[in-house]
Amino acid sequence: MKKRKARHRKGRGSSSSHVGVSRKWPITLAVLFSTLLVLYMIYTGEIVRSREADAETFTRVYAQVQRGLTSQEPGAELAALTNLQGLLVELGVPFVVTSEPGGDYNTSVNLPFSVSDPPTPDDVERILAYAEELDARNAPVGDPASQLVHYGITPEAARLRWMPVLWATGLLLTLLLAVTVFRYQRRTAAEQAWTAMARELAHQLGTPISSLQGWVEVLGLDPGQRPGRMPQVEIANAIGEDLVRLERVSRRFELIGRDPELRRVSLQDVVAELRAYMEVRLPRLGPGVALHVDVPLDLPDVKGHEVLLTWALENVVKNALDAMAGTGGAITISARASEGRWVLLRIRDTGPGVPFEIRDRLFDPGVTTKSGGWGVGLTLTRRIVEGVHGGRVEFLDRGDRGVTFQARLPQAVEA
Repeated sequence: MKKRKARHRKGRGSSSSHVGVSRKWPITLAVLFSTLLVLYMIYTGEIVRSREADAETFTRVYAQVQRGLTSQEPGAELAALTNLQGLLVELGVPFVVTSEPGGDYNTSVNLPFSVSDPPTPDDVERILAYAEELDARNAPVGDPASQLVHYGITPEAARLRWMPVLWATGLLLTLLLAVTVFRYQRRTAAEQAWTAMARELAHQLGTPISSLQGWVEVLGLDPGQRPGRMPQVEIANAIGEDLVRLERVSRRFELIGRDPELRRVSLQDVVAELRAYMEVRLPRLGPGVALHVDVPLDLPDVKGHEVLLTWALENVVKNALDAMAGTGGAITISARASEGRWVLLRIRDTGPGVPFEIRDRLFDPGVTTKSGGWGVGLTLTRRIVEGVHGGRVEFLDRGDRGVTFQARLPQAVEA
């Protein structure tokens, strides 16, 4: 694996340009929802104020009725009725009074349009047409043999009646937009993940294939011209190692998207295999980097898949090597049994750490600071630990240099 130069600093993670754009969608949705919430609060406030005003008017109406009923003064009832009529007019409800049975115009108040005083014949015609509109909404009240009162609703009520429709429409549009954005982001993330997976596959296959091509060229030389006069047995062993590597890579990627059978796995064996594989390559992948292992002999087995677990740990270790490229340091793999039948596996390095701005997106696909990186290694690790094994992988902030990744894996159940 070639060393990759970081864009800003050595470490893990950086976001692609589309990530910044996708993060604007939640802000947009939040603004829309906040706008709807403000409109709803205004609507509720208008209702409260309208009901308070109606309560005051109704109280004054009640007072006038009581005054007319209890007063002993001559003409008190007529005065009370006159005052009562004025209070009802203050409510703002439009009234049109017609004489029956002919339906002739009598009087009107609170009309939504202006008329002359007294009304002209054209005004009367317009008022009677408006009375028909009111009757279409509310049945007139009164004595059909003498007069009828045609009524509507106040201007405030007319405005408020549309608020629920507007609020519901806005909420529906917000939900539709949220669903559209969510589906778009999922599709984009899936496309990005598949692209990164294809690049990672090509990358992992490229190393053993290149090695095999080199061995084929060596075999094409005369025995005396081969480097170090290597015998065919040694060349065959090297080719066999590359073929094993190819077979391992193919096994790993064919397991993606499947539900592999989980069995009892010894983390000691997994870590030992990873250690043997990495120590041979440390001089080339991470010169000056030491690999330490701290796994107790009595560590409980875990329920898992050995191939996938090895792949998950290898991704984290290689990520740490890339972060410490050219600086040296140490990588420590440790494991301990935990309460609740879990095993905690930690991989700690002494590298430069993780930039603060990408810590919350460290496991997202495509997040990398390496100019040649695909940002898929930690994504695969999380998928393996959480999606396949039902565990949890997380980044532990130490507050200083270095990074610690912790994987929580379920212990194997005793037979």
